Amino acid sequence: MMLTHIQQPDLQGLTAAPEQILLYAENLHKCFVLHHQDNARLPVLQGISLAVEAGTCVALRGPSGSGKSTFMRALYANYRVDQGHIWVKHQGHWLDLPRLEPHEVMVVRQHTVGYVSQFLRVIPRVPAVEVAAEPLMDLGYEAELAGDIIRGLFQRLHLPERLWHLSPTTFSGGEKQRVNIARAFAVNYPILLLDEPTSALDATNREVVMQLIEERKAQGCAMVGIFHDDEVRSRVCDRALDFA
Repeated sequence: MMLTHIQQPDLQGLTAAPEQILLYAENLHKCFVLHHQDNARLPVLQGISLAVEAGTCVALRGPSGSGKSTFMRALYANYRVDQGHIWVKHQGHWLDLPRLEPHEVMVVRQHTVGYVSQFLRVIPRVPAVEVAAEPLMDLGYEAELAGDIIRGLFQRLHLPERLWHLSPTTFSGGEKQRVNIARAFAVNYPILLLDEPTSALDATNREVVMQLIEERKAQGCAMVGIFHDDEVRSRVCDRALDFA
């Protein structure tokens, strides 16, 4: 990717050491316009900032409707913010996500920012192992190696082997969530966004996901997550960003 948007954010005054910061959301504002309700304006994010350093996990905490999911989607560039910057450390360079073209955002997602959504994009007739291996294949992994990595994660997440070569179309919520987790954790992303990664899991698989998060933190990954499970949040998160 041609790095046409390289800039240097002002990291002075932050509590974290600048060289350790991998993600910096600065003064984000986002307002939704309800076109079918007389163009009513619904402000959701109003000056939210967050710096996340390597090896830490920050919980987004607050009641439903307070803006946590909007903030998370903005960090992944699913939503464009009205104001502010989202700086990501991409292959040694700072990039401001809202200023990137769509094809540049895709490259950042491919290499730098992973996302565990609550929902799995299901493609009929595509086996679960191929769905989960897609990010690895996009990075140039051989199909056999990518499949081995995914099968190892499926085993660890107790996804029954009989499901590996079936399309996730008819999987349960917990089974789909485990495919999504394997898909994201297969790649060593420097930054991971976790949107309720254990919401549909039993206690055994919650424990596995907590271990995966702890291992990735130990490797230097910077994480931001929404965790409604108090046990999970207290164990894997280093601090919280509160939403009113």
